[in-house]
Amino acid sequence: MANKKRNSFYIQGSILAAASILSRIIGLAFRIPISRMLGDVGYGAYSNAYEIYNMALILSTFSVPMAVSKLVSAKETKKEYVNSFRIFKVSSVFSGIVGLFMAGLVWFFAEEIATVMLRSPNIALPLKALAPTVFVFALMGVLRGFFQGKNTVIPTSVSQILEQIVHVVCGILFASLFLKLFANDEKSVYYGAAGATLGTLAGALIALLFLGFIYLIYRPTLMRRLRKDYTGECDSYPLLFKMLLVTVVPIILNQFLYSVTGNIDSILLNHIMALKGVDESTRSVLWGCYAGKFRLLVNVPLAIASSIGVAIIPNVVSAFTEGRVREIHLKLHQAVKLNMMIAIPCAFGLIALARPMMAVLFNDTSDMTVRLMQIGGMSVVFFAYSTTTNSILQGMGKLKFPVMHAIIGIIVYCIVDFWLMYYTDLGVYTLAIGYMIFPFTVGLLNKFRLQREASYRQEFMKSFLLPTLYSAVMAVIAYFSYEGIYFLFRSGLVSLVFAIAFGALAYGGLMVFTRTISREELLELPMGGRLVTLVEKTGFKL
Repeated sequence: MANKKRNSFYIQGSILAAASILSRIIGLAFRIPISRMLGDVGYGAYSNAYEIYNMALILSTFSVPMAVSKLVSAKETKKEYVNSFRIFKVSSVFSGIVGLFMAGLVWFFAEEIATVMLRSPNIALPLKALAPTVFVFALMGVLRGFFQGKNTVIPTSVSQILEQIVHVVCGILFASLFLKLFANDEKSVYYGAAGATLGTLAGALIALLFLGFIYLIYRPTLMRRLRKDYTGECDSYPLLFKMLLVTVVPIILNQFLYSVTGNIDSILLNHIMALKGVDESTRSVLWGCYAGKFRLLVNVPLAIASSIGVAIIPNVVSAFTEGRVREIHLKLHQAVKLNMMIAIPCAFGLIALARPMMAVLFNDTSDMTVRLMQIGGMSVVFFAYSTTTNSILQGMGKLKFPVMHAIIGIIVYCIVDFWLMYYTDLGVYTLAIGYMIFPFTVGLLNKFRLQREASYRQEFMKSFLLPTLYSAVMAVIAYFSYEGIYFLFRSGLVSLVFAIAFGALAYGGLMVFTRTISREELLELPMGGRLVTLVEKTGFKL
C-alpha cells in the first residue's frame, strides 16, 4: 500500500508539473508577441495590471483549491464521503460570493488603484478588463481543489492547458484588434494591453466550462459513492464553513505574502524612481523588463515546485491523519529532492544562457535584462524549496508557521529593498536582489520548523550538493555549446535549443551515472521504465 501511495505521488506530481510547465511555456509564447506588439510602455502597463489582478486573486480565492484539496482529502481518508461533498458545496458558495465581491472591487476602484497606488493612471484600462476573471477563477478553483482532494490531477492539468491555449489565441486577437481600433488615440498601447487581458478571461471561461463538464460526467459516480458512506458522520454546514475559513485564511495570508512582493516591488519602483525624477514611461519600461521578462522566465521552472506542492498535500494529509510519521518523512525527502534536482539546474541554465534567451524570446539584447537574470536567477532554487516546505507544513496542519515565516521574510525583504533602492544607484537591480532574499529567509525558517515539528533533516549530498556541482558543469557546457554552434550557424534559436539539449544531457548523465538518482526513483517517474531500459542498454547497471 505504501509503495502504491508513493508511486501515486510521483505520478500525480509529475503529471501536474508537466501540465504546469506546458502551460507556462504556452504563456511564455503569448508574452513574446504581446511584448513586441505593445512595446515596452504597453507591456509594462500590462505587467503592472497583472500584479494587481494576481493580488485580487490571492486575497479572494486563489488559495481555495489548496484548502478544498486538504479538507476533501482528510474526509476521504476517513471515508466520510458525504462530508467531503458538503465541503465542496460550502466552498462553492464561499468562493462565488468572495470572488464576485473582489471582482467588483477591482472594477469600481481601478482608477484609484492605478493613480494612487501605482502613480500610473493609464493602467486602469487593462485592470478593468481583468476584473471579471477574478469571479470566474473563484468558481474554477473550487472544482480543481475538489478533484485534487480525490487524488486526481488530470482535470486540473487538462484545464490549465486549455486555459492557456485559449488565453494565447484570444489575447493576441483582442490586442491586435484594439490596437487597430484605437490606432489614432494616444492611449492606443493601453487599449492594446486591455485587449490582451481579455484573453485571460476567455481562457478562464473555457477552463471552467471544461471542469463543469467533467463534474457532470463524474456526478453519477459521486452519488453512488455518497450512498456507500457508512460512517454516519454528517457535519453541519456552519461547522464545515468554519473549517473552511480556519483552513483557507492562513493559506490566503501565506500566498498573499508571497504575491505581495510583486506589488511592493511595483510601488517601490514607481514611487522612489518618481522621487528621483524618472518619468512614467521610463518606469514602465523598467517594470516591463523586470516583471515581464526576468520574473516571467524565472516562474516557468517554479511551476514544478507549485505542482509538486499541490500533489503532495493529499498524501501528507492522509499520512498525518493516520499518524504515519515514516511516510511523512518519505514524502518530505521525495518532494524536496525532486524539486532540487530540477530547480538547481534550471537556475544555473537561466544564468548561463541569460543573454541568448532574452535575445531569442524577447528580441532584447540590452545588458539590463541579462544582468537582472544573472543577479536573481538563483531565486528559482530558493522559491522551489520554500514553496515545497510550505506545502508540507500545511499538509501537516501547521498552517500558522508558513504565515509567520512569510511575514518575517517580507519584513527583511522590505528593509533591504527600500534601503538599496533609496540610498544606492542599483535601481531596478534592487528588485532582483529582493526576489532572492524573501524565499531564502522563508525556506531557512521552514527548514528549522520541520526539524522541530517532524524531527526531520533533509539528506544533503544527493539532494543539494551533487545537483549543484553537476549543474555548474552543465552551465559551462551549455554556455560554450551556444557560443560554438552560434559561430557555425549564426542562428540564435538553433544555438539556444542545442545548448539546452547538450546541457540537459550532461546533467542527466551525471545524475544517473553517479547514482545521485536511484533506479527506484527513476522507475517511479512517468516513463521511468523506458529511461531505465535506455540507460541499461549502455551497459551501465543502475
